[in-house]
Amino acid sequence: MAEPIVTEDDIREALMDVIDPELGFNIVDLGLIYGVTVEDGKVHIVMTMTTPGCPATNYLQEGTRERALAVPGVKEVDVQVVWSPPWTPDLMSDRAKRFFGLIEG
Repeated sequence: MAEPIVTEDDIREALMDVIDPELGFNIVDLGLIYGVTVEDGKVHIVMTMTTPGCPATNYLQEGTRERALAVPGVKEVDVQVVWSPPWTPDLMSDRAKRFFGLIEG
């Protein structure tokens, strides 16, 4: 039986289950995921936190890794936390911005 083909969209969809414990919203809509690459079942995720020194850094990094590993066809996951460019609320999806009252609608 052939291995499932994993896409960036599959990983991003799975990562919507990872909730920032302080903000109560998923890390994808918060704009914390800067990039996802997938090659032969190996996933590389570049992410950030809302602030340097965020107390949830390890929790979110590990949750991201575990959730991506749970996607069928994923063999290996590397999660890299970066601080540049710094996160700003502008990176949030419109859904998250509405949730936090930054836009109407």
